Amino acid sequence: MRADLEIIQEWIPDGSRVLDLGCGNGEFLAWLRDHKRVSGYGLEIDPEKIAQCVERGVNVIEQNLDEGLGNFASNSFDVVVMTQSLQALHYPHLVLDEMLRVGRTCIITFPNFGHWRCRWYLATKGRMPVSEFLPYTWYNTPNIHFCTFKDFEALCRERQVRVLDRLAVDQQHRDGLASRLWPNLLGEIGIYRVSGPGVQDHRIAV
Repeated sequence: MRADLEIIQEWIPDGSRVLDLGCGNGEFLAWLRDHKRVSGYGLEIDPEKIAQCVERGVNVIEQNLDEGLGNFASNSFDVVVMTQSLQALHYPHLVLDEMLRVGRTCIITFPNFGHWRCRWYLATKGRMPVSEFLPYTWYNTPNIHFCTFKDFEALCRERQVRVLDRLAVDQQHRDGLASRLWPNLLGEIGIYRVSGPGVQDHRIAV
């Protein structure tokens, strides 16, 4: 299982009902089902990955996230998960609203375009950053909204979203004192757990 998924599974209580947005091949939902008695659905748009979900016995729906979550009732899920997709959405603020409508808490991960390597690359080369972690050039990248930690947290304040937990980690998904002190500069990936303003937080030991 991917390192970021190893981290966020600790924030998902046993027996939860989970919605995984952009669930890929269904590996995460299958692991949660087998190890934490989780039930729920995955949403995916890639037909090949949908077929892999079906092979794993994962409930999957073919759906474009930018079209919203209108097929789910409010408060249908305990946890809604979206990993490495926020920056690729046309309307991330509306998807965030929908996630908080259908889920009690939400877990979101995304690359931090405010990281010092991105700043240094742009300052010294005058071009959009290309790296092992961000391997695309400006004309073929799926990332259409270049978001930093500060950008995301400003959006949360604007929409009265509570940040319950935050980790700023490197490419190997390790966090340290420096990234805790200066997350927007030193964190390469953001891992957030958020809720709406009226939700009581029953914290999980991590």
